[in-house]
Amino acid sequence: MSDAHGSPGSLEADAAARRVRRNWLLSAPALALLLVGASGPLLIVLVYSFLKPGDYSGVTWEPSFNAWFQILFSRDIFDDTIRLADAHLTIFWRSVRLSLSTTLITLLLGLPTAYFIATRSGRQRMFWLFLITIPFWTNLLIRTFAILEMLRNEGIVNNSLIALGLIAEPLQILYTDTAVLIGMAYVYLPLMVLPLYAAIERLDFRLVEAGYDLYANRVQVFRRIILPIIKPGIVAGSILVFVPSLGAYVTPRVLGGGKNMMIGNFIELQFGQGRNWPLGASLSILLLFVVMAALLLYVRASSREEPHG
Repeated sequence: MSDAHGSPGSLEADAAARRVRRNWLLSAPALALLLVGASGPLLIVLVYSFLKPGDYSGVTWEPSFNAWFQILFSRDIFDDTIRLADAHLTIFWRSVRLSLSTTLITLLLGLPTAYFIATRSGRQRMFWLFLITIPFWTNLLIRTFAILEMLRNEGIVNNSLIALGLIAEPLQILYTDTAVLIGMAYVYLPLMVLPLYAAIERLDFRLVEAGYDLYANRVQVFRRIILPIIKPGIVAGSILVFVPSLGAYVTPRVLGGGKNMMIGNFIELQFGQGRNWPLGASLSILLLFVVMAALLLYVRASSREEPHG
């Protein structure tokens, strides 16, 4: 005959279920705010990408896949022939190329910088980290205009090269892909240095000494000892630089002069002068998917390193 009050196990299960329901009720306001504030705008953009553009701006509430079609293809206005959207592909390629180049440059500059900082004494280390974080104190737009002043024809770079006799007339650096690359490398360099510093700081330098004791040269020590240990920092820094570089807007707009657009500038153009909100929305969703893919690759690479930590 079963106990009317239930067994101790069932009572504990009921209490646990009540605690779970109470926790869900307590977190419901925060979850609702997160859903409305974060997912709501993304859902609106997703819906807009499957609608037709309005006559002057906005959207027409008629289902259409034309915006997604226009990402890669264009239709001739006279005979409706379909061809690749060369201008769009050029912008996509420029964005990916500049983002990868920015990531590589910041890695080449950030790795020795992070190694230098991590090998200093405690007080000196804090001082150098303080210098690395100083650019974050200033607005991105102000930092970008500072680079513009350095790269313009009468700027510091050209004046210095002319004074040294290396060139006879100013180089046209501004409003080129080179200027955009320099600007993005400057802006995102701290995002590469800090993860690398965190990884190198945990490095046991006794392993490096052991490598030298076993007659390994510097290249072998770096490739077989240092690189595997700091690999998570390299992956993290690369993601932190590549993701914002891919969607950069301010730096390409100021240093590229509107001629060297990237995906971020192209999206803004569709919502502004282009008046094609569905195309801008589809480009935004596409960029979101690319960023998500990059983050998933980072998570996968990090998970592979955990068993060896």
